[in-house]
Amino acid sequence: MPAIVIVGAQWGDEGKGKATDHLGSRVDHVVKFNGGNNAGHTVVIGQEKYALHLLPSGILTPGCSPVIGNGVVVDLDVLFSEIDGLEARGIDTSGLRVSASAHVIADYNRQLDKVTERFLGSRKIGTTGRGIGPTYADKMNRIGIRVQDLFDEKILTQKVQGALELKSQVLTKIYNRRAPSVERTVEELLGHAERLAPYVCDTSLLLGEALDRGETVLLEAGQATLLDVDHGTYPFVTSSSATAGGACTGSGIPPTRIDQVIGIVKAYTTRVGEGPFPTELDDANGDFLREAGHEFGTTTGRPRRCGWYDAVIARYAARINGVTDFVLTKLDCLTGLEEVPVCVAYDVDGVRHDEMPVNQSDFHHAVPVYEYFPGWSEDISGCRDFDDLPVNAQAYVRAIEKMSGARMSVLGVGPEREQSVVIHPLV
Repeated sequence: MPAIVIVGAQWGDEGKGKATDHLGSRVDHVVKFNGGNNAGHTVVIGQEKYALHLLPSGILTPGCSPVIGNGVVVDLDVLFSEIDGLEARGIDTSGLRVSASAHVIADYNRQLDKVTERFLGSRKIGTTGRGIGPTYADKMNRIGIRVQDLFDEKILTQKVQGALELKSQVLTKIYNRRAPSVERTVEELLGHAERLAPYVCDTSLLLGEALDRGETVLLEAGQATLLDVDHGTYPFVTSSSATAGGACTGSGIPPTRIDQVIGIVKAYTTRVGEGPFPTELDDANGDFLREAGHEFGTTTGRPRRCGWYDAVIARYAARINGVTDFVLTKLDCLTGLEEVPVCVAYDVDGVRHDEMPVNQSDFHHAVPVYEYFPGWSEDISGCRDFDDLPVNAQAYVRAIEKMSGARMSVLGVGPEREQSVVIHPLV
């Protein structure tokens, strides 16, 4: 059985949680392999809505083992808050496993994230201020704290001391903020060790053995392709690898075990935070999409920037990730529009670009080239077969499928678990 990767193919918030949950009953393990609690998945099951920030979506499916991989940065307060919230609603979380090599967000990283963003002013990145970037920076600078360090007080104290030697100078002398003490940080982290211990293991070994037994492993990306630190709209990106390649390094599963890459795209486009966004709408159409799609951040509550579907970035994501199947979400949110524009290329200073411009400055100045498709007014939330969709909705899906570089296998026609049109089964 295969390892399957799910990635966002735009700037995030595409509905990966629903797609993961849709597959959950047919997979044995769901792995979060990057990011932290700086993004969220909303999953609707019947009348119940679940907002997940750090836990993999598979935790909502009985019999599916949820795993936090080594590529994740973990805020332990958030982790246990989410666990407590789910347990209070009758969800069993005892099957969760956390990589011993995942990095831990310390109090000084949250503090640095917030003051640095304020210091940047108009040049801010648009981070959530949750310490994600500084923790990844510590990882690359080799002064990070890993989950396994919480079980050796001596090593933990040495690592915190080493990190704070520099950070306390930065906080006090540059930002005029008092740095947390070594003792306070160590005490805070050690306070989680006993409760954390039963969840911790070598998740790479766990997943490798699962694949050897013929079990299916689903690798779930946080954020999305255009937020990937290497392949996204840098510097307005996240601090981790949110592409299919990142699934390997963030989980310890080799690329030869991956058989399928599922890209998630909305029927339109959204973005949270700063950075270029060619199809962004600052008009009534943007307001329409925001209200129809309830486009407010799961983690931050911030209104999302909204725009038309961008086939250029969909093609880019298909190529970067090796997408085999697209899941198109929120098709129902386009109902009621007389016509639906689709960005098919960019105009940059009179030059047409059918693919992503090489230079970030060109992308920043890109003007979308649109094709227009007739809309539909029929309610599609009850459709379960492709032929049930209005003719114009079918034509829209087939047109963007042809432009996007991979087949549209599943269509989301509403927020609930069963509100999907399956054209090609994913597993």
